[in-house]
Amino acid sequence: MTASLSPAALGTILSIWAHPDDESFLAAGVMAAARDGGQRVVCVSATAGEHGTDDVVTWPPDRLGRVRRWEAAAAMAVLGVGEHAIRGLPDGGLPGRDDEGLAWAGRLLDEVRPDTILTFGPEGMTYHPDHIAVHRWVTEAWERADRPGRLLYATPTVEQIARFGDLYEEWGIYMTEERPAGTPERDLALRLCLTGAALDRKLTALRAMATQTGDVFAQVDLARFEAQIATESFVLARS
Repeated sequence: MTASLSPAALGTILSIWAHPDDESFLAAGVMAAARDGGQRVVCVSATAGEHGTDDVVTWPPDRLGRVRRWEAAAAMAVLGVGEHAIRGLPDGGLPGRDDEGLAWAGRLLDEVRPDTILTFGPEGMTYHPDHIAVHRWVTEAWERADRPGRLLYATPTVEQIARFGDLYEEWGIYMTEERPAGTPERDLALRLCLTGAALDRKLTALRAMATQTGDVFAQVDLARFEAQIATESFVLARS
């Protein structure tokens, strides 16, 4: 199920995120479908996510960053994405790296020349400062390059928030007291609902991110988790 666009209509895709697993939660189905259709997909992360743990004794930054790179490579293999890179900027420190981040995003646009760019919207989905920084870099680089191709922002929908808002609060996904209003489904540019093998593929990619998703798979109701991650929604950026 889609809105006005389908993965096949996206052409060459540049998928830009902050941490390994952002892309698998928000765009795994779109990227896998595009690769199945023979399209080029380039997926990049600004950081290795080396501080993504509450257990720094077991997972000191050097170890976690190394393992998360391996996890990301495994997830990309599941999705069929062969062009994947992690920039290595500091996890949690992206708001202070605007000059470097903007230059990085600009180089990617020049090198890949995408028909479609996938990234975070202004709220970063969860108000994570790193997510918001990547949104800012990509949007400004796109504007400076005279808006090449289409820029699509990952967005929660009004309907998803109504259905799963309690679950989001239970998981504690939001980084501030702010909460997104969501985008009405009728205003989406792309909406992909995964079922069957396509959903299993996304779940397998997420399972590969075990340092981040192991507790989720162990503790939450799988059917509810599947329903929550089965839909990927994007809105067209407006200048």
